[in-house]
Amino acid sequence: MQYAVCSMQSLITMEQPNLALAKKLNRVAWILSAVVLILVAMMRRIHIELPEGVSLDFLPPFHAAVNALTAVVLLIAYYFIRNKQVELHRKTIYVAVVLSVIFLLSYVTYHFTSEPTRYTGDFRALYFILLISHIVLAAVIFPFILFTFVRAYTNQFDRHKRMARWVWPVWLYVAVTGPVCYLMLYQ
Repeated sequence: MQYAVCSMQSLITMEQPNLALAKKLNRVAWILSAVVLILVAMMRRIHIELPEGVSLDFLPPFHAAVNALTAVVLLIAYYFIRNKQVELHRKTIYVAVVLSVIFLLSYVTYHFTSEPTRYTGDFRALYFILLISHIVLAAVIFPFILFTFVRAYTNQFDRHKRMARWVWPVWLYVAVTGPVCYLMLYQ
């Protein structure tokens, strides 16, 4: 595989963008985004009873830990790309995506099977500002994370970079505010 320094000042492959693959993966990203949004919308309307003695109460701290770890991995990925370590950046982004998928599957499972927890702390306004911004931005950013990933995966590095400049900070915000909301909720 050949490498060259490109306009974004990082090492990338010389392969041509694979627009046909990008088109297919974009369709998959749209479908996944729609499925996730439908599942999240249904979480509060459908309750699945767990077998007696089974509890998923361990999941909220797990969710906070996975989100916090995602934030750390995103910061490491940023460090790598800023230092032109493209392959390490790529690997850490894969880790961040996998962590986000694990979080999402676990989060949906928990909310289909558990009653919502009510906030009873002293900083109600701050909590709800963080929670609402976290939820809205998580819903909005999810498809764009996928599209940004597709751009890099299909060698559309200039488009990837343009998207990543605004997708990455929003993804980081969502990954940080998740654990903050958890800490405020379960003080």
